[in-house]
Amino acid sequence: MPTPVVIEGSRQLSYELHLTNFTSEPLSPVSVEVLDEKDRVLASFSGTALTSRLAQGGGAAGATIAPGMRGLIYLELALPTDAPPQALSHRIKYRTADSGPFVVEGGIVSINQAAPLVLGAPLRGGPWAAIHSPDWPRGHRRVLYTVDGRARIPGRFAIDWVKLDDSGRTANGDADVVGNAYGYGAEVLAVADAVVAATRDDIPESTTVAAHPKHAIGDATGNYVALDLGDGRYAFYEHLKPGSLRVKPGQRVKRGNIIAALGFTGDSTGPHLHFHVADANSPLGAEGVPFVFERFEVLGSYRDIGELGSKPWLPRAPSQTSRRDDEMPASNVIVRFE
Repeated sequence: MPTPVVIEGSRQLSYELHLTNFTSEPLSPVSVEVLDEKDRVLASFSGTALTSRLAQGGGAAGATIAPGMRGLIYLELALPTDAPPQALSHRIKYRTADSGPFVVEGGIVSINQAAPLVLGAPLRGGPWAAIHSPDWPRGHRRVLYTVDGRARIPGRFAIDWVKLDDSGRTANGDADVVGNAYGYGAEVLAVADAVVAATRDDIPESTTVAAHPKHAIGDATGNYVALDLGDGRYAFYEHLKPGSLRVKPGQRVKRGNIIAALGFTGDSTGPHLHFHVADANSPLGAEGVPFVFERFEVLGSYRDIGELGSKPWLPRAPSQTSRRDDEMPASNVIVRFE
Protein backbone atom coordinates (compact mmCIF):
# COMPACT_ATOMS: atom_id res chain seq x y z
CA MET A 1 0.00 0.00 0.00
CA PRO A 2 1.75 3.22 -1.13
CA THR A 3 2.24 5.99 1.42
CA PRO A 4 2.44 9.68 0.44
CA VAL A 5 5.55 11.59 1.43
CA VAL A 6 6.02 15.38 1.45
CA ILE A 7 8.74 16.70 -0.89
CA GLU A 8 9.16 20.46 -1.23
CA GLY A 9 5.70 21.03 0.23
CA SER A 10 3.90 18.61 -2.10
CA ARG A 11 2.46 15.22 -1.15
CA GLN A 12 4.08 12.75 -3.54
CA LEU A 13 3.21 9.13 -4.21
CA SER A 14 5.59 6.52 -5.64
CA TYR A 15 4.47 3.01 -6.60
CA GLU A 16 4.60 0.45 -9.42
CA LEU A 17 1.90 -0.80 -11.77
CA HIS A 18 2.34 -4.42 -12.93
CA LEU A 19 0.98 -5.27 -16.40
CA THR A 20 0.83 -8.95 -17.37
CA ASN A 21 0.07 -9.97 -20.95
CA PHE A 22 -2.25 -13.02 -20.92
CA THR A 23 -3.03 -12.74 -24.64
CA SER A 24 -1.32 -14.55 -27.52
CA GLU A 25 0.13 -11.45 -29.14
CA PRO A 26 2.43 -8.60 -28.10
CA LEU A 27 0.79 -5.63 -26.37
CA SER A 28 2.08 -2.07 -26.54
CA PRO A 29 0.84 0.31 -23.81
CA VAL A 30 -0.20 3.60 -25.42
CA SER A 31 -1.22 5.57 -22.35
CA VAL A 32 -1.85 5.19 -18.61
CA GLU A 33 -4.20 7.41 -16.64
CA VAL A 34 -4.32 7.48 -12.84
CA LEU A 35 -7.76 8.27 -11.41
CA ASP A 36 -9.23 8.89 -7.99
CA GLU A 37 -12.55 7.58 -6.61
CA LYS A 38 -14.45 10.35 -8.43
CA ASP A 39 -12.82 9.43 -11.76
CA ARG A 40 -10.72 12.58 -11.74
CA VAL A 41 -7.57 12.08 -13.78
CA LEU A 42 -4.68 12.82 -11.40
CA ALA A 43 -1.89 11.98 -13.85
CA SER A 44 -1.52 10.80 -17.42
CA PHE A 45 1.49 9.20 -19.14
CA SER A 46 2.02 8.58 -22.85
CA GLY A 47 4.79 8.66 -25.46
CA THR A 48 8.29 8.75 -24.04
CA ALA A 49 6.91 9.71 -20.61
CA LEU A 50 5.36 6.23 -20.56
CA THR A 51 7.92 4.11 -22.40
CA SER A 52 10.74 5.52 -20.27
CA ARG A 53 8.89 4.23 -17.19
CA LEU A 54 8.13 0.77 -18.59
CA ALA A 55 10.51 -2.04 -17.73
CA GLN A 56 10.34 -5.68 -18.79
CA GLY A 57 11.41 -8.77 -16.91
CA GLY A 58 15.05 -8.47 -15.94
CA GLY A 59 14.84 -4.67 -15.90
CA ALA A 60 15.19 -4.19 -19.68
CA ALA A 61 13.38 -1.17 -21.09
CA GLY A 62 10.91 -1.62 -23.92
CA ALA A 63 7.61 -0.40 -25.33
CA THR A 64 6.01 -3.83 -25.94
CA ILE A 65 5.01 -6.62 -23.55
CA ALA A 66 5.37 -10.07 -25.11
CA PRO A 67 2.76 -12.83 -24.55
CA GLY A 68 3.10 -14.37 -21.12
CA MET A 69 5.44 -11.60 -19.95
CA ARG A 70 5.03 -8.85 -17.38
CA GLY A 71 5.81 -5.17 -17.66
CA LEU A 72 6.43 -2.86 -14.74
CA ILE A 73 5.55 0.84 -14.87
CA TYR A 74 7.21 3.11 -12.29
CA LEU A 75 4.80 5.86 -11.31
CA GLU A 76 5.31 9.05 -9.32
CA LEU A 77 2.66 11.74 -8.98
CA ALA A 78 1.64 14.67 -6.83
CA LEU A 79 -1.62 14.26 -4.93
CA PRO A 80 -4.23 17.03 -4.86
CA THR A 81 -4.54 18.96 -1.62
CA ASP A 82 -8.20 19.94 -1.95
CA ALA A 83 -9.60 16.39 -1.74
CA PRO A 84 -6.87 13.82 -1.07
CA PRO A 85 -7.86 10.46 -2.59
CA GLN A 86 -8.27 7.32 -0.52
CA ALA A 87 -7.63 4.99 -3.45
CA LEU A 88 -6.52 5.05 -7.07
CA SER A 89 -7.54 3.19 -10.22
CA HIS A 90 -5.98 3.03 -13.66
CA ARG A 91 -7.07 3.29 -17.28
CA ILE A 92 -4.59 1.66 -19.64
CA LYS A 93 -4.81 1.92 -23.42
CA TYR A 94 -3.05 -0.78 -25.44
CA ARG A 95 -2.53 -1.50 -29.10
CA THR A 96 -1.56 -4.65 -30.96
CA ALA A 97 0.14 -5.17 -34.31
CA ASP A 98 -3.10 -6.23 -36.03
CA SER A 99 -5.84 -4.26 -34.29
CA GLY A 100 -6.66 -0.80 -33.09
CA PRO A 101 -6.24 0.39 -29.50
CA PHE A 102 -8.37 -0.96 -26.67
CA VAL A 103 -8.77 0.13 -23.05
CA VAL A 104 -8.47 -1.86 -19.83
CA GLU A 105 -9.57 -0.38 -16.50
CA GLY A 106 -8.58 -1.61 -13.05
CA GLY A 107 -5.50 -1.82 -10.90
CA ILE A 108 -7.26 -0.44 -7.83
CA VAL A 109 -4.84 0.46 -5.06
CA SER A 110 -5.59 1.91 -1.63
CA ILE A 111 -3.50 4.79 -0.31
CA ASN A 112 -2.02 4.47 3.14
CA GLN A 113 -3.26 7.49 5.07
CA ALA A 114 -0.74 7.09 7.90
CA ALA A 115 2.09 9.60 8.05
CA PRO A 116 5.55 8.30 7.16
CA LEU A 117 8.26 7.90 9.78
CA VAL A 118 9.80 11.14 11.06
CA LEU A 119 13.54 10.62 11.59
CA GLY A 120 16.48 12.53 12.92
CA ALA A 121 19.57 13.31 10.84
CA PRO A 122 21.79 10.38 9.79
CA LEU A 123 24.79 12.72 9.57
CA ARG A 124 25.95 16.05 10.98
CA GLY A 125 26.39 19.40 9.28
CA GLY A 126 27.02 19.59 5.55
CA PRO A 127 26.92 20.42 2.75
CA TRP A 128 25.58 16.95 1.88
CA ALA A 129 24.29 16.01 -1.58
CA ALA A 130 21.12 13.92 -1.33
CA ILE A 131 21.64 11.79 -4.42
CA HIS A 132 18.56 10.02 -5.77
CA SER A 133 16.18 10.33 -8.70
CA PRO A 134 13.13 8.24 -9.65
CA ASP A 135 13.87 8.28 -13.39
CA TRP A 136 17.40 6.81 -13.40
CA PRO A 137 17.17 3.41 -15.17
CA ARG A 138 19.63 1.85 -12.72
CA GLY A 139 18.90 4.07 -9.75
CA HIS A 140 17.72 2.63 -6.44
CA ARG A 141 14.09 3.38 -7.31
CA ARG A 142 14.14 1.03 -10.30
CA VAL A 143 16.28 -1.90 -9.16
CA LEU A 144 14.41 -5.06 -8.17
CA TYR A 145 16.00 -7.85 -6.15
CA THR A 146 14.55 -11.36 -6.02
CA VAL A 147 14.96 -12.97 -2.60
CA ASP A 148 13.08 -16.12 -1.54
CA GLY A 149 11.24 -16.14 -4.86
CA ARG A 150 9.76 -12.64 -4.51
CA ALA A 151 10.86 -9.49 -6.31
CA ARG A 152 11.16 -6.37 -4.19
CA ILE A 153 12.52 -2.80 -4.40
CA PRO A 154 14.39 -2.19 -1.13
CA GLY A 155 15.80 1.16 -2.27
CA ARG A 156 12.52 2.69 -3.43
CA PHE A 157 13.23 5.76 -1.26
CA ALA A 158 16.99 5.33 -0.75
CA ILE A 159 19.35 8.32 -0.62
CA ASP A 160 23.11 8.27 -1.19
CA TRP A 161 24.79 10.98 0.89
CA VAL A 162 27.99 12.59 -0.45
CA LYS A 163 29.73 15.44 1.37
CA LEU A 164 30.93 18.48 -0.60
CA ASP A 165 32.87 21.66 -0.03
CA ASP A 166 31.41 25.06 -0.90
CA SER A 167 32.65 24.71 -4.49
CA GLY A 168 30.95 21.38 -5.05
CA ARG A 169 34.12 19.29 -4.82
CA THR A 170 33.87 15.87 -3.18
CA ALA A 171 37.51 15.52 -2.11
CA ASN A 172 40.46 17.53 -0.86
CA GLY A 173 43.08 16.76 -3.51
CA ASP A 174 43.13 13.60 -5.59
CA ALA A 175 39.55 12.27 -5.63
CA ASP A 176 40.85 8.77 -6.42
CA VAL A 177 42.31 8.53 -2.91
CA VAL A 178 39.50 7.28 -0.69
CA GLY A 179 40.79 9.06 2.41
CA ASN A 180 40.65 12.43 0.61
CA ALA A 181 36.85 12.36 0.33
CA TYR A 182 35.29 15.05 2.51
CA GLY A 183 32.72 12.59 3.83
CA TYR A 184 35.13 9.76 4.54
CA GLY A 185 35.10 8.85 8.21
CA ALA A 186 32.14 11.13 9.01
CA GLU A 187 30.19 10.05 12.07
CA VAL A 188 27.00 8.17 11.18
CA LEU A 189 24.12 8.77 13.59
CA ALA A 190 21.11 6.81 14.80
CA VAL A 191 18.01 8.44 13.30
CA ALA A 192 15.76 7.32 16.16
CA ASP A 193 15.66 5.49 19.47
CA ALA A 194 15.98 1.93 18.24
CA VAL A 195 17.40 -1.56 18.70
CA VAL A 196 20.28 -2.72 16.53
CA ALA A 197 18.81 -5.45 14.33
CA ALA A 198 21.90 -6.52 12.36
CA THR A 199 25.47 -5.53 11.60
CA ARG A 200 28.26 -6.55 9.24
CA ASP A 201 31.90 -5.53 9.52
CA ASP A 202 33.99 -8.04 7.58
CA ILE A 203 34.33 -6.42 4.16
CA PRO A 204 37.70 -4.75 3.44
CA GLU A 205 38.16 -1.36 1.84
CA SER A 206 40.46 -0.35 -1.02
CA THR A 207 42.59 2.76 -0.61
CA THR A 208 41.72 4.13 -4.06
CA VAL A 209 38.50 4.29 -6.04
CA ALA A 210 40.22 2.85 -9.12
CA ALA A 211 41.29 -0.25 -7.20
CA HIS A 212 37.78 -0.97 -5.93
CA PRO A 213 36.85 -4.56 -6.85
CA LYS A 214 33.51 -5.91 -8.02
CA HIS A 215 31.36 -7.46 -5.32
CA ALA A 216 28.91 -10.34 -5.31
CA ILE A 217 25.29 -9.31 -4.77
CA GLY A 218 25.42 -10.58 -1.19
CA ASP A 219 28.26 -8.19 -0.46
CA ALA A 220 26.79 -5.17 -2.26
CA THR A 221 25.83 -3.41 0.97
CA GLY A 222 29.39 -3.47 2.24
CA ASN A 223 29.66 -3.15 5.98
CA TYR A 224 26.31 -2.07 7.35
CA VAL A 225 24.08 -1.44 10.35
CA ALA A 226 20.34 -2.09 10.48
CA LEU A 227 18.21 -0.47 13.18
CA ASP A 228 14.83 -1.81 14.25
CA LEU A 229 12.66 1.32 14.44
CA GLY A 230 9.54 -0.57 15.56
CA ASP A 231 6.26 -1.27 13.76
CA GLY A 232 8.04 -3.40 11.17
CA ARG A 233 10.37 -0.63 9.98
CA TYR A 234 14.16 -0.95 9.65
CA ALA A 235 16.76 1.71 8.83
CA PHE A 236 19.78 0.57 6.80
CA TYR A 237 23.17 2.30 6.76
CA GLU A 238 25.50 0.84 4.10
CA HIS A 239 29.12 1.08 2.80
CA LEU A 240 30.49 1.75 6.28
CA LYS A 241 34.16 2.07 7.12
CA PRO A 242 35.80 -1.17 8.30
CA GLY A 243 36.30 -1.33 12.04
CA SER A 244 34.15 1.74 12.67
CA LEU A 245 31.00 0.07 13.96
CA ARG A 246 30.24 1.03 17.56
CA VAL A 247 27.15 -1.13 18.00
CA LYS A 248 26.18 -4.80 17.95
CA PRO A 249 22.89 -6.66 17.43
CA GLY A 250 20.47 -6.36 20.34
CA GLN A 251 22.00 -3.11 21.60
CA ARG A 252 19.67 -0.18 22.26
CA VAL A 253 20.64 3.19 20.82
CA LYS A 254 19.27 6.67 21.29
CA ARG A 255 18.61 9.12 18.51
CA GLY A 256 21.81 10.97 17.67
CA ASN A 257 24.15 8.27 19.01
CA ILE A 258 27.22 7.61 16.85
CA ILE A 259 26.87 4.10 15.42
CA ALA A 260 29.64 3.93 12.75
CA ALA A 261 31.63 5.96 10.22
CA LEU A 262 31.09 6.65 6.52
CA GLY A 263 33.29 4.49 4.32
CA PHE A 264 33.81 2.82 0.96
CA THR A 265 32.85 -0.85 1.14
CA GLY A 266 30.61 -2.98 -1.04
CA ASP A 267 29.07 -1.92 -4.33
CA SER A 268 30.01 1.76 -4.36
CA THR A 269 31.41 4.24 -6.89
CA GLY A 270 32.95 6.42 -4.18
CA PRO A 271 32.80 7.09 -0.44
CA HIS A 272 29.23 7.82 0.59
CA LEU A 273 26.49 6.74 3.00
CA HIS A 274 23.62 4.76 1.54
CA PHE A 275 20.48 5.16 3.69
CA HIS A 276 17.05 3.64 3.29
CA VAL A 277 14.12 2.34 5.33
CA ALA A 278 12.39 -0.96 4.59
CA ASP A 279 9.74 -3.28 5.99
CA ALA A 280 11.95 -6.23 7.01
CA ASN A 281 15.36 -6.93 8.48
CA SER A 282 16.96 -7.75 5.13
CA PRO A 283 19.07 -5.35 3.03
CA LEU A 284 17.71 -6.77 -0.25
CA GLY A 285 14.70 -8.90 0.76
CA ALA A 286 12.41 -6.07 1.88
CA GLU A 287 10.25 -3.36 0.36
CA GLY A 288 11.50 0.20 0.70
CA VAL A 289 9.12 2.51 2.57
CA PRO A 290 9.04 6.32 2.72
CA PHE A 291 10.40 8.45 5.52
CA VAL A 292 10.94 12.13 6.28
CA PHE A 293 13.54 14.02 8.28
CA GLU A 294 12.42 16.21 11.15
CA ARG A 295 14.50 19.17 9.96
CA PHE A 296 17.11 20.13 7.39
CA GLU A 297 18.20 23.20 5.45
CA VAL A 298 18.20 23.30 1.64
CA LEU A 299 21.24 25.10 0.22
CA GLY A 300 20.71 24.41 -3.48
CA SER A 301 20.60 21.58 -6.00
CA TYR A 302 22.17 19.99 -9.07
CA ARG A 303 20.13 19.85 -12.27
CA ASP A 304 22.85 17.66 -13.78
CA ILE A 305 24.24 15.26 -11.20
CA GLY A 306 27.19 14.68 -13.54
CA GLU A 307 28.51 18.05 -12.39
CA LEU A 308 28.87 16.79 -8.83
CA GLY A 309 32.50 17.12 -7.80
CA SER A 310 33.46 19.48 -10.62
CA LYS A 311 31.08 22.45 -10.43
CA PRO A 312 29.22 24.36 -7.72
CA TRP A 313 25.57 23.53 -7.17
CA LEU A 314 22.82 25.94 -8.15
CA PRO A 315 21.95 28.06 -5.11
CA ARG A 316 18.47 27.95 -3.66
CA ALA A 317 16.08 30.44 -5.25
CA PRO A 318 15.23 33.41 -2.97
CA SER A 319 11.56 32.43 -3.14
CA GLN A 320 12.30 28.90 -1.95
CA THR A 321 12.09 28.16 1.77
CA SER A 322 15.44 26.98 3.09
CA ARG A 323 14.22 25.27 6.26
CA ARG A 324 12.34 22.03 5.70
CA ASP A 325 10.38 20.27 8.44
CA ASP A 326 9.03 16.71 8.19
CA GLU A 327 9.99 16.32 4.55
CA MET A 328 12.06 14.03 2.36
CA PRO A 329 14.80 15.84 0.44
CA ALA A 330 14.07 16.32 -3.26
CA SER A 331 16.27 14.72 -5.92
CA ASN A 332 19.88 15.87 -5.86
CA VAL A 333 19.42 18.78 -3.46
CA ILE A 334 22.23 20.01 -1.21
CA VAL A 335 21.31 20.07 2.47
CA ARG A 336 22.74 20.91 5.84
CA PHE A 337 21.72 19.16 9.06
CA GLU A 338 21.75 20.81 12.46
